[in-house]
Amino acid sequence: MTTYHQSTRGEPRVALVTCADLADLDPDDRLVLAPLAARGVAVQAVIWDDPDVDWSSYDLVVLRSPWDYALRRDEFVSWAATVPTLVNPADVVRWNTDKRYLAELSAAGVPTVPTSWIGPGESWQLPAETGEYVLKPAVSAGSQDTGRYDLADPEHRDLAAAHVRRLSEAGRVTMVQPYLRAVDTEGETALLFLAGPDGLKFSHAIRKGPMLAGPDLGPDGLYKAEEITACTVRPEQLAVAERTLAAIPGGTRQLLYARVDLIPGPDGEPVLVELELTEPSLFIGYANEAPDRLATAITTHLTRLGLTSRA
Repeated sequence: MTTYHQSTRGEPRVALVTCADLADLDPDDRLVLAPLAARGVAVQAVIWDDPDVDWSSYDLVVLRSPWDYALRRDEFVSWAATVPTLVNPADVVRWNTDKRYLAELSAAGVPTVPTSWIGPGESWQLPAETGEYVLKPAVSAGSQDTGRYDLADPEHRDLAAAHVRRLSEAGRVTMVQPYLRAVDTEGETALLFLAGPDGLKFSHAIRKGPMLAGPDLGPDGLYKAEEITACTVRPEQLAVAERTLAAIPGGTRQLLYARVDLIPGPDGEPVLVELELTEPSLFIGYANEAPDRLATAITTHLTRLGLTSRA
């Protein structure tokens, strides 16, 4: 547990939740520490599965980088349900940590990447047609256990089948999606939304370069490296993001943040690839004033709890 600002009587106490591998927080998250200190907020980085932590001692518990939860989702979801004043809240964590939420959003009219699902023990008939596909688990973080397969290549077909077997034997659900080639040139756009007095408000956007070069061959770290650049969001991207947020069960006022990840579909129009409400990188280092906006989002939630900090 790392204390970044020593609490004094009357100061709100905020925990930024992380994992043991990032005990001092991800570098991007550390950018919010100074703006919070300037607002009179005492902050600690706290590891989510530390059994000695008294979560009730914090006025607000903010999920940031607990990126080792994917293989222990049941434990993580159960933990979240025990934490008072968690943001984003535990019911959102339960819904959002299983990517089968994409089926619900698609049914609600949100344009999404076409996805099929293979449960543990279910057989998978590889598509007869050639083409590129993405395989990944329904519960994952940091693009772990994610691979890209060209089914015109016999070796890739064997590796794709092995990937599904590996996930199935581990009791995990596999997602199957077509690889949308426009991501090779356009990349993936992430739109970041942060809480304000009236709910979530668009903050900034970044673009990720293509990440999947080929098949997944097993664990290679806590998360895959990303090529990130700041970008300007287009009206059609913002419109899809807002449709996505409007379909979130329970609405957006309960949320501290949201990240909407879009890629161009076959017709060039943006489609949703992921909605990140649990532990997304917020990329606040890529936009002027974004660290201040995140600090304001946190103090907005403190105010809703009847707590105050220095303006």
